[in-house]
Amino acid sequence: MGVSLRESLKVGGYVLRHRFKGTERFPLVLMLEPLFRCNLACAGCGKIQYPEETLRKRLSPEECFGAAEECGAPVVSIAGGEPLIHPEIDTIARGLVQRKKFVYLCTNAILLERKLQLFQPSPYLTFSIHMDGLEKRHDELVCRKGVFKTAVQAITAAKQAGFRVTTNTTIFRGEDPSEMHAMFDFLMELGVDGMMISPGYAYSKAPDQEHFLRRQQTIQLFRDILHGSRGLRRWQFNHSPFYLDFLTGERSYQCTPWGNPTRNIFGWQRPCYLMSDGYAKTFRELMETTDWERYGTGRDPRCADCMVHSGYEATSVLDSTKNPLNMLKAAKETFFP
Repeated sequence: MGVSLRESLKVGGYVLRHRFKGTERFPLVLMLEPLFRCNLACAGCGKIQYPEETLRKRLSPEECFGAAEECGAPVVSIAGGEPLIHPEIDTIARGLVQRKKFVYLCTNAILLERKLQLFQPSPYLTFSIHMDGLEKRHDELVCRKGVFKTAVQAITAAKQAGFRVTTNTTIFRGEDPSEMHAMFDFLMELGVDGMMISPGYAYSKAPDQEHFLRRQQTIQLFRDILHGSRGLRRWQFNHSPFYLDFLTGERSYQCTPWGNPTRNIFGWQRPCYLMSDGYAKTFRELMETTDWERYGTGRDPRCADCMVHSGYEATSVLDSTKNPLNMLKAAKETFFP
C-alpha cells in the first residue's frame, strides 16, 4: 500500500463531505512551489527557462501557510525548483504538518542527507525523491553523474531516521520496461513506502523534446510496464488504482485541473501545474474566474497527449468514490493488491 491508511481515510472523508454538500469543484492536492531555483538542469524540465531575477524570488512561510488554509486541500505537494534550497523549507514543512496537512516534499535528494536534521519524522511528512531510472538512466536524465548514488544514500539515511519516503518517476518515450521493473524491485528492496509514476508532460521550453510521449504511446508503454511483469503485486504505488488503469487505457478520463491547484511566486496559476495562462491573486478568484471548460483533451491542443497525475489523479480519486461499488473495488486494489 503506497498511500497510508491515515491519509486514505482523511482524503476519502474529505471527498465524501464535499459530495454530500454538492460542491461542484474542490481541490485535493495543493501544488506549492515556494521557489523555481534548482541545483539541476534536467533535460525534460520546463522550469529552467526563468531569468535570474525570477529564480531569486521565493514564497515566505506565511504565504505558504496562507495558501494551504485558503485552498483547504488535505494534501500539499511542495515542489519547485528544488525545495531544499529554500532557506526556510523546514519552517514551511513543520507549519503545514502542524496544520495536519499531508506534506510531500519533492526533492532530487542532493541536499537531503545534510538537511535531514532540520525535520522531524511524522506520519504527515513524506520525502518524495525524484528517481527516473537506475543509475545510468537517472544520471543521464538529470544531466549529472553521481546523482543516483546520492539519492539512494539519502533514501537510506531518511528511512533509518524514521521518515516516510516515496519516489517520483517521470517516464519518457523509449524506456525499457524491463529496466523499469528492475528499478521498482530495487526501490522496494531499498524500503521506500510507495512509488509514483507518470508520463512526462511536453513542456515547450524543455531542452529534450524528442522523448515526450504521445497518448497512444503512453498507453502502450504503461501496459508493457505494468502488465508485463509478475512484480505488480509486490510493487507499492502511491496512486489511486484507477489512475493506473487510466494509464494502461482501461479507463477513459477527462482531467480535473482544479483538483491540483498551483500556488507559486506569481500567484495561483491558471489552469494547472503544467500550463500557465495567467495568474489569480486568490484561490477563490482562481476557482470562480477560470474558464475550466476550455481545458482538457479535445478542447485545448496542449492537453492532447497529457496523462500526467497532476491532472488525472484527482479524476481517478473522484471516480473511485462515486459509488459504493467503485469504493469497494478501489479499497480492495489499494489494500489487498
